[in-house]
Amino acid sequence: MNSQNAFEGLSPWGELPHQRGTNLLTEPLLNKGTAFTERERDALGLRGLLPPRVFTIEEQVERTLMNLRRKPSALEKYIYLTALQNRNEVLFYRLVLDHIEEMVPIIYTPTVGQACLEYGAIYRRPRGLFLSLNDRGHLAEILRHWPQPGARLIVVTDGERILGLGDLGPLGMGIPVGKLSLYTACAGVHPYYTLPITLDVGTETEALRTHPYYIGIRQKRARGAVYDEFIEEFVTAVKEVFPKALLQWEDFGNTNAFRLLSGYRHRLCSFNDDIQGTASVALAGLMAALRLTGGSLAQQKILFLGAGEAGTGIADLFVTAACAEGLSETQARARCWFVDSKGLVVKNRGDHLAAHKVHYAHDHPFIATLTDAVKTLRPTALIGVSGMTAAFTQEIVATMAQINKRPVVFALSNPTSKAECTAEQAYGWSDGRAIFASGSPFPPVELNGHRHVPGQGNNVYIFPGVGLGALVSEAREITDDMFLAAARTLAQLVEPEDLALGRVYPSLTKIREVSLKIATAVAEAAYRDGLAGRARPADITEDIRSRMFNPVYRDYA
Repeated sequence: MNSQNAFEGLSPWGELPHQRGTNLLTEPLLNKGTAFTERERDALGLRGLLPPRVFTIEEQVERTLMNLRRKPSALEKYIYLTALQNRNEVLFYRLVLDHIEEMVPIIYTPTVGQACLEYGAIYRRPRGLFLSLNDRGHLAEILRHWPQPGARLIVVTDGERILGLGDLGPLGMGIPVGKLSLYTACAGVHPYYTLPITLDVGTETEALRTHPYYIGIRQKRARGAVYDEFIEEFVTAVKEVFPKALLQWEDFGNTNAFRLLSGYRHRLCSFNDDIQGTASVALAGLMAALRLTGGSLAQQKILFLGAGEAGTGIADLFVTAACAEGLSETQARARCWFVDSKGLVVKNRGDHLAAHKVHYAHDHPFIATLTDAVKTLRPTALIGVSGMTAAFTQEIVATMAQINKRPVVFALSNPTSKAECTAEQAYGWSDGRAIFASGSPFPPVELNGHRHVPGQGNNVYIFPGVGLGALVSEAREITDDMFLAAARTLAQLVEPEDLALGRVYPSLTKIREVSLKIATAVAEAAYRDGLAGRARPADITEDIRSRMFNPVYRDYA
């Protein structure tokens, strides 16, 4: 048996290595555990290394699900699933895909936040690459240590802004690992081609640096030229070692996120999910909400709590979309207002505004509080991307409901503990009229005999499809127009039955078809704009579908 025959059709972008016996059982991409057939056990030297009974993958999923549900906490479930992923990836993804609504909150938000906080204590087995300042001058060499030489999809973080939890340094590795798991589960990107990377440049969190279980270098976070030179070496090394790779910047601090995206997006096929992915999913929610509120996108007035990566990213993409509806850039920017930690972002506030805020600093009297900003500006939509728990008070939500027949209230901060308000609060304080979405999941709410199902404005609806479309088309660049196309596609996929429940996003059970349609839209843009590295196929959708990883066992013998 050779690897090409064994894995024919499993991956459109390459092949997996040949293994036998115990080596095969320790390779998570190849291991089938008790599902190896009698013939495979004889052919691959597995006889006696496994219990005699042969199980189907369906039986394995049932047994795994039973054991998972016995775990007493979400963190224990996370640890259990991580161990499964490191043992048998096909079974892991079959379980996740079959029970996606139950599994996503465990393998990603909100549980991944707690997992990152305790990453040093729960660390079991390495997954991905850790590159530290101590490795300067050798980054390309270390990238070649990765056992899959054809990596095509890299998610990288420097751990400075992990969700709403702050600077966790290399403890943030749970984020790249989780994001790449979602790429495979939700969009069918083959796990063989995924590579999570954490850049350890230190941390400002002293409690971590002195903690006995801290896994990173014990120094304050590098800034300035030292940091920039390290990033430059990293990007250069990626281009050299993995020339066809797409790189996703993840959970970088505001100071670096915007300039890294701006500086490298044209040199390396890359995007920042916190800026562009969040923007796309939030814009899709706003577009879908218009089917309930009426009016056009260009007529909306949006008030953001939080003026960092997520908020300004949403505003920038809103401006792009509003300009497409006929507004000038100046007119479109005038529809977006920001409240940050110091109050309303205006021209005459007196403090030095970060560059990404300047375009949204309007000529208006300063307002100190969010409550007063809502009363004065009378927005149609209120979007929370601040990481400030319970910042949307009863007075604020009630005021939004007085101003708007159907107020749009998006509490997008992650994890759940950082949400600006809960679904129950948003519906209760608005007499059930709020159109609510959140970053982390909330359960349905029964109010006045009506069932409200909150939408989850989770980037999982966007980034897997965007990445898949870029990979299949071999896009040289990922443009803002691609994220706008993704937002429009997602909004169109919200069904009338979703809207009837107040949900402005499709059910997560449809995520593979959602990702396929978004990938098609992104690839279409790449082919149209001359950014694709391969010829346009006759049927883009079917070309992409044929390349999606499906977690089923292959016959090896």
